[in-house]
Amino acid sequence: MRQRFFRSLADLRFAIGILLLIACFSIIGTVIEQDQPIEVYKLNYPLSNRVFGFLSWDIILKFGFDHVYKTWWFLTSILLFGISLLTCSVLQQLPSLKISRRCQFFRTSQQFKRLKISTKLTNFNFYKLLFKIKEKKYSVFQQKNIIYAYKGLVGRLAPIVVHFSMILILIGTLIGSVNGFKAQEIIPKTESFHIQNILNTGQLTVIPKVSTRVNDFWITYTKQRTVNQFYSDLSILNVDGNEIKRETIFVNSPARYQGISYYQTDWNLVGLRIQNQNRDALEYPLINLGNAQSKVWITWIPNNLKLNEGNIFLIDNLQGYCSIYNQSGQFIGNLETNEQFQEEISQISLIDILTSTGLQIKTDPGIPIIYTGFFFLMFSTLISYITYSQIWIIKKNQNTFIGGNTTRALFDFEIEFFNLIKV
Repeated sequence: MRQRFFRSLADLRFAIGILLLIACFSIIGTVIEQDQPIEVYKLNYPLSNRVFGFLSWDIILKFGFDHVYKTWWFLTSILLFGISLLTCSVLQQLPSLKISRRCQFFRTSQQFKRLKISTKLTNFNFYKLLFKIKEKKYSVFQQKNIIYAYKGLVGRLAPIVVHFSMILILIGTLIGSVNGFKAQEIIPKTESFHIQNILNTGQLTVIPKVSTRVNDFWITYTKQRTVNQFYSDLSILNVDGNEIKRETIFVNSPARYQGISYYQTDWNLVGLRIQNQNRDALEYPLINLGNAQSKVWITWIPNNLKLNEGNIFLIDNLQGYCSIYNQSGQFIGNLETNEQFQEEISQISLIDILTSTGLQIKTDPGIPIIYTGFFFLMFSTLISYITYSQIWIIKKNQNTFIGGNTTRALFDFEIEFFNLIKV
């Protein structure tokens, strides 16, 4: 009964069934937004208008469709698939490799009938045939007038390496799922922060107590005044606040420290620092009136002590200047950094444009294992092109029976076979 149970786990049909189940779970995780606030699901999947007639936010939350890849049923399916691959390797692939290494002599001429290629030669030089086989890099085993030869045994390793690589990928996926986390932080320039705004975590995740400082943030533009790249200069700090690592990140080039990755994802303007005629530095907050495609910030700066009159300051880029409009909406001019602007009764200058950078902070301890798995998967693809070929020979009196099998490239093997028996 135990053998039957493990044979069922190693069965190809069982593995395909589990793989299809994983694919279905992945489709659910792709269609339904993952790790979103409950308000998002209430808005997109209301009770009054169920998607497909049954799917609503309460169903999504009840069955964990909002975090499919961390649910017990998804992780269980991954575990079952890995056990199936491991069982198949132990019960089928390894014994098959062991059999391939054995000397499998043919004793009778009737055995040649089940081969893909076979023939009978008369008065053929037996030793000349043996010499040709050795020239073709075959491993030859001989018992008097009986010969067995094979080559390309490493090609038989490909299925085992495939199973091993997939098991590594599954293990890496499980580790990343239960130990990883993702956070999003919006940090003003020159400020330090700890990881707090956690978007999702695994069941065994421990949030690292790492302090980070945003030294600077800037944007480069093309000649057409479109955004070229975003940059953030970050410093990793120890418990005493001393810098232990400093790196500048930009889109698709994160900083990494002890398994934690810092990605550049967003940016924002938070205020203008203005110096008045008394050389006092004042900060005025900016309000974002734009959207993700077109960002525009605006603030109002008074020009008298009663605070009832002033000008509108508008900024839509980070090129070091802002546009000024009066209360009627008429354009007055542009004010650059460190430039003075004369108002009705006072004079001000723009000291700095206060920015903040959006960082996505994440860790996935399973990534190195997953990459290793994909490396072995590519390696197995290469060695699978190595053909495993076998040749059997029996010499009886004046007759020589010869035949062979191959796992792939049958046409090439036929050419090689006919070259062997050619006089």
